[in-house]
Amino acid sequence: MEILRTILLIIFIIICFALVILVLMQEGKSAGLGAISGAAESYWGKNKGRSMEGTLVKVTKYLAAGFILLAAILNLNVF
Repeated sequence: MEILRTILLIIFIIICFALVILVLMQEGKSAGLGAISGAAESYWGKNKGRSMEGTLVKVTKYLAAGFILLAAILNLNVF
């Protein structure tokens, strides 16, 4: 069982580093004065899910869910 715990801990550390990198790669959500004038409703604002930024957001959500799940499993001390 110690081998399984070690493998889960390595995966947990990899997810931690990946989350840090992905969060730092994303741009800020504050649009400033552009949001007031309606500039956020451009073509890129509507198709954000297909862009690189949308992909980063999706991957970050999945990695965060994996992070929480692995943290809970490793905290149970069943291994």
